Amino acid sequence: MKRVLLLSGGPGVGKTTVLAKTVDALAKRGFKAGGMISREVRLNGERIGFEILGLGNSRRGWLAQVNQGSGPRVGRYCVNLKDLEEVGAVSIMEAVGACDIVTIDEIGPMELFSRKFRGAVTASLQSSKLILGIVHWRISDSLVVDIKNRKDCEIFVVTHENREELVELMISRAEEYLERR
Repeated sequence: MKRVLLLSGGPGVGKTTVLAKTVDALAKRGFKAGGMISREVRLNGERIGFEILGLGNSRRGWLAQVNQGSGPRVGRYCVNLKDLEEVGAVSIMEAVGACDIVTIDEIGPMELFSRKFRGAVTASLQSSKLILGIVHWRISDSLVVDIKNRKDCEIFVVTHENREELVELMISRAEEYLERR
């Protein structure tokens, strides 16, 4: 029985959509979910950045933007460590303490610049909570490698063809864990 259920796949295949639909379905079945979701932000059809939304709280902030002045850079984006830590990491830690499900979108190159985010991910892995998340498909960071090698981790690769079926599979695997713990 797996406790860490992660999605991976190329850009734009619908990983966050699969994750959000899974979390919503489980919430409707009475399970309490918390953590963070990242969503792309577009202006006039062009992606200008990513926002972070705390699940179960009203926190929101910027993960990264194209025109932000300071912070680590990933491609054309500048990472907002303050919002990542105050929204993302805090929301993950709140979920570890008070929820059935810890949602982490995503464990990727932008997020891994933050020690506080890394600590929140590590705390969630050390808990007994179900973790639903997204892991960057090509990253070789030691934390990601350790997560991928866990015996209680299962990774699903999202494609345009399988994304609808993956929602049902994720729900099934999640309920299996949640109902037995």
